[in-house]
Amino acid sequence: MLNKYARAFFTRVLTPFAALLIRLGVSPDAVTLIGTGGVMAGALVFYPQGEFFWGTVVITLFVFSDLVDGNMARQLGRSSRWGAFLDSTLDRVADAAIFGGLALWYAGRGDSLTLCAVTIFCLASGQVVSYTKARGESIGLPVNVNGLVERAERLVISLVACGFSGLHKFGVPHIDKLLPIALWIVAVGSLVTMIQRVVTVRREAAEADAVPAGGGETG
Repeated sequence: MLNKYARAFFTRVLTPFAALLIRLGVSPDAVTLIGTGGVMAGALVFYPQGEFFWGTVVITLFVFSDLVDGNMARQLGRSSRWGAFLDSTLDRVADAAIFGGLALWYAGRGDSLTLCAVTIFCLASGQVVSYTKARGESIGLPVNVNGLVERAERLVISLVACGFSGLHKFGVPHIDKLLPIALWIVAVGSLVTMIQRVVTVRREAAEADAVPAGGGETG
């Protein structure tokens, strides 16, 4: 749902900025690389220190590069397999940095091995959710399923919770409890989404494998 509606809204909002970057001679690939670097810096510098508010501010500023680079490519008429591959690959790197930074916090000063494990599960399950779709499509299956918690939902839930939890350092009481709740939601939602995709691929594969056999029996 977020992919469908939020992406369309922010694409319209960011179109003038993408056009400006094109006029300045910036390439879509450069935007992708800079955006990923900014997300990694925000996550791996601020989150392990418990600076969730400022880390989320930095990440949010750079995470929109995921929309800007694609917008630029479309305006230039240069959409390419390489650009799609690079964008998708660096998305996984950025996601790993976000949850990796949170895991480092809980393994250190956050002092919660349970939440560290939950965060690592969020990281791993998010990668597997993406892989199941990519692998299913690579063997010719459509993987027609809208998962409960896909990448957009994982990022929004996690980053909003991180940002608000960071307000605890500004004196807002009990708001730091939001982040653990959000991580559990993402973990459970990612597990459900992974199961949804595996079941869908199994069904689509069975249907695809049955077609030649069914066709051969007619007449």
